Amino acid sequence: MTVNFLLSLNVNEHTEKKNNLTYLSWAWAWAEALKADEAATFKVELFDGKCYMDVNGTGMVWVTVTMFNKPMTCMLPVMDYRNKPIPNPDAFAVNTAIMRCMTKALALHGLGLYIYSGEDIPQKPAKENEKDSSSYAETGHMKHTPRGGIGDDLPQDTKDYLLDMANATEELVQAGKAVQALEMINAAALEADQRVWLASQMSASTRGALKKAQIKPTES
Repeated sequence: MTVNFLLSLNVNEHTEKKNNLTYLSWAWAWAEALKADEAATFKVELFDGKCYMDVNGTGMVWVTVTMFNKPMTCMLPVMDYRNKPIPNPDAFAVNTAIMRCMTKALALHGLGLYIYSGEDIPQKPAKENEKDSSSYAETGHMKHTPRGGIGDDLPQDTKDYLLDMANATEELVQAGKAVQALEMINAAALEADQRVWLASQMSASTRGALKKAQIKPTES
């Protein structure tokens, strides 16, 4: 699988418009990266022991994504909902910026690159990749309806974050990558109520696959 293939992948169904900017689901993007290259990794660059660079009292995160043995580094300011830099950002804002920056670094490898250039139609795949592109696109995107009463106290941003993760988990499990899905969930270091809400967004078959992989997310 090549960068040319990643450039041809249509990500429109997995984006959201906010304040005239287009955001790609980080969890979905990372799931696609793992499908393309099982050895894909991302690294958050550190500055004096901190996961962001101080820029006149605001923060700039740097993330390096390595795919096909090629590292690509991207940077992104820690911003608020108005896309303005946040003075003395808290941990949640920094974490959000890191995941967005990781997604942009994936774009440097070709995944969803066109959304950052204002294009709304991806490049056509090369002839040798058309077959792979067709089967890959048929994976689809899981949609979930939250169960009543669960997660009522969670902020909407957190729910959006967890729903992205649930969608990515579904796709990874369907691709036979339950272990990678579990690693993704564990890396998020979720609190108990967040794990309950996350599990509530998954299908029974996905929760069953996670159990068989020996790590059990809390179920509702």
